[in-house]
Amino acid sequence: MRTSASLRRKLISVAAVSATLLTAATTVAAAQEPAPPGSAAVPTAQTEAAPGTPAERLIVGYRSGAAEATSNEAAKADAAAKGDKAGENLDFERRLGSGAALVGLGDDVTTKDVADVVAAYRADPQVAYVVPDRLNRPQATPDDPEYAKQWDLFESTAGMRVPGAWDVATGTGVTVAVIDTGYVAHSDLAANIVPGYDFISDATVANDGNGRDGDPADPGDWTAANECQAGDPAYGSSWHGTHVAGTIAAVTGNGKGVAGIAHGAKVSPLRVLGKCGGYDSDIIDAITWASGGTVSGVPANAHVAKVINMSLGGGGSCTTATQSAINAAVSRGTTVVVAAGNSNADAANYSPASCANVVSVAATDRQGNRSSYSNYGTVVDIAAPGGETNSVTANGILSTLNSGAQGPSAENYAYYQGTSMAAPHIAGLAALMKSADTSLTPAQIESAIKANARALPGTCSGGCGAGLADAAKTLQAVSGSTGGATFTSTTALSIPDAGSAVESPITVTGRGGNAPSALRVGVDITHTYRGDLVVDLVAPDGSAYRLKSASGSDSADDVKATYTVNASTETADGTWKLRVRDTAAQDTGRLNSWSLTF
Repeated sequence: MRTSASLRRKLISVAAVSATLLTAATTVAAAQEPAPPGSAAVPTAQTEAAPGTPAERLIVGYRSGAAEATSNEAAKADAAAKGDKAGENLDFERRLGSGAALVGLGDDVTTKDVADVVAAYRADPQVAYVVPDRLNRPQATPDDPEYAKQWDLFESTAGMRVPGAWDVATGTGVTVAVIDTGYVAHSDLAANIVPGYDFISDATVANDGNGRDGDPADPGDWTAANECQAGDPAYGSSWHGTHVAGTIAAVTGNGKGVAGIAHGAKVSPLRVLGKCGGYDSDIIDAITWASGGTVSGVPANAHVAKVINMSLGGGGSCTTATQSAINAAVSRGTTVVVAAGNSNADAANYSPASCANVVSVAATDRQGNRSSYSNYGTVVDIAAPGGETNSVTANGILSTLNSGAQGPSAENYAYYQGTSMAAPHIAGLAALMKSADTSLTPAQIESAIKANARALPGTCSGGCGAGLADAAKTLQAVSGSTGGATFTSTTALSIPDAGSAVESPITVTGRGGNAPSALRVGVDITHTYRGDLVVDLVAPDGSAYRLKSASGSDSADDVKATYTVNASTETADGTWKLRVRDTAAQDTGRLNSWSLTF
């Protein structure tokens, strides 16, 4: 690939990415699908890598059967021929993992030059599509580090009800590929990291002294003022991929830091975003490799991912080039989760949020409203906590990070907000589901997440998909289990003879969501005439469920039984009570213990 200083300067000036990140997605060029061969006009969006800046490379997909679809020599010759026709010096750079060809356009091309080349390709009936190699960027905003509870996992108002899912699965046996900025070492995450790859092909964007290699370590993505585009201030490194990875699989139960949603899973970090962002072509190869496909020049993947998280994006609808890579990944059994974007706009106009066969995720705040920055619309599949730090920092999403303003420094934790933070909640949930049932397909995972979502506690103008994801309910649905968590009271209570009722409390915490439709209530009562007894289960809101009625014909001793109650309309967390009353004289008894099994 080209490495001239003039090219590097040009690339950096084009790539409009910054650590403010929430607004970055609005500055990436839109790209529409190619018109049929022979069309006269080439839309401006098909010629730009960023608004107002001509593309430097094109992604060309050939139809099946064309020699150029499989032969690099044929693709190279075709690039030269198309260049001659358009009066430009074209260069076949490499074959992408999707099978498409990456074609360089040379230095100092104008929008008209690019349009001429695109027209030449589009006029060829052997060409399926030709799209610009666009830049993508992370989808989050960093804030000052502060440790606090992770409301996004368990708070009853707008948390994702994750603790109840952990009774079913923790993600064991599943690898999640985080296609992002790479990974900076963190002791609260290291045990769950497996080898990944650095797919950034441009050494300047990579910022680590070279292009592609087997080391996905994040060297930092800081930028100087005006480095990515005119008017940009200087930004510190985001360590974005590490924050995303921590939400998915931070080590849990180790006495420090934060908890990962799928803390039994592994994360494979794949670098595609560096200084000023990352190109579609690198992302396409990362998608291909992560899901078990072959990428020329890259060793086979020993840790194939069943879930991919892409907390990145840019303007423009999904191109055929990106869609082809996603379709292939899904066909290999990998679920692809993407951020909806942070422009407070219709996600249909952003990629990869608008791609088919993905789970597109909008962000919600701590009250369950659509976050003010979050994209929305009919292409959004589901919502998940993404935070809103405008007024209170602790209303963001806390995860693993690094304190380095440029290169890596001390590990820490920080609150971020963004659809970048919402997407890994769903990727983590998908990993839990795949761990609970390895036979689940990507379509079944997406369907189950949507079917078991709950209504947003707040509001969402524009559309937030099926609602707010509910991890506990989803895991119960796909596993056929109620979770198996049992809460027990062993405090004995005497039952007054023909007296007032006694109540024994059990406080349930950490379940999230509603109680199951088959809540099991175990009762152990000693009594000399159980026909005298009336036994009720009292829910946290005071609703009573009759377990046993009095009966003059039931003369046996004791009540030692397990009852099943449909408590699906009741909130699981709270204080439940067993109420026992003796309705007749002459017999006495004692409540020995009772239990709730969810």
